[in-house]
Amino acid sequence: MKKVVVIGGGTGTSMVLSSLKEHDGIDLSAIVSVADSGGSTGRLRDEFGFQPVGDLRQALAAFAEKDWIKNLLLYRFNKGHGLEGHNLGNLVLTALQDMTGSTAKAIEVASKIFRLQGHIYPITTKPVNLVIEYSDGTVEIGEHILDDADMHAGDRIIGIKTSPRAEIYNQAKLAIANTDVIIIGPGDLYGSIMPNLVIGGAPEAIRRSKAKLIFIMNLMTRYTQTHNMNAGDHLKVIEQQIGRKVDVVIVNNGKVPAKILKAYREQHEYPVTDDLKKLGSSRIIRVNLIRSTLVKQNLADAVHRSYLRHDPDKLKLVLGKLI
Repeated sequence: MKKVVVIGGGTGTSMVLSSLKEHDGIDLSAIVSVADSGGSTGRLRDEFGFQPVGDLRQALAAFAEKDWIKNLLLYRFNKGHGLEGHNLGNLVLTALQDMTGSTAKAIEVASKIFRLQGHIYPITTKPVNLVIEYSDGTVEIGEHILDDADMHAGDRIIGIKTSPRAEIYNQAKLAIANTDVIIIGPGDLYGSIMPNLVIGGAPEAIRRSKAKLIFIMNLMTRYTQTHNMNAGDHLKVIEQQIGRKVDVVIVNNGKVPAKILKAYREQHEYPVTDDLKKLGSSRIIRVNLIRSTLVKQNLADAVHRSYLRHDPDKLKLVLGKLI
């Protein structure tokens, strides 16, 4: 049985998990960021003082075999004093954190309750905030800043770290050491991926691992994070942080439908330019990964964003061959 570890957070990671869980002969694990500070997660974090659980909850939902379990974990209240905007899965995990005394134990118990296959580990067990440094010398604290178009839209990020400094959760470290394949992405470069890679011991664990390392490139740039960054820029940030070359980069070569492209342009966001010819064909897989539907989501802060998704069926085929 092949062991596979997926590193990231949010929708991108949950999509990869949903695709791979259907493959026979794969022992699947997710290592997930715990630096979220916005929306329902941020409110619960502020009120209870526990680690944020939003990305962990999405990973749990991805592992669910029954649609009703997935829908339950993802259910969001749209009314009710104090409840409006909260996600039911977040509330369940927060209750389990309070009952068990730790995020890792809460995830373990939730996995048993919902009879989920696979393993989910927080990247660290220490509460942390994301510290973002911009090219103009400005420093901001909080992952939610990365979604605020009124603050640093289009500004270049030159580094992130956590406050306080934190070490990788031992179970996550062991999963990386003992896996056959590591998959990073897709997901927000500075909001979902790098919060894992700046944790103490995480780069070293990946660097020492003998696993095949796969990076799934994002489809689009984010105006608040990766404005004007091409594929090579994304890859450079990852490789410099972990101190190791990625073995395989999966890049979309499909054309974004005009209607969807227009919606993104209105937000100053564009397809990630593929400038990876210099890497050589052996390291790059180019395939049409676009699911050509426009999805509207209403985030907790009432900001509407349009999302273009990777096609899970296409990605399933590509990853299946690689694994």
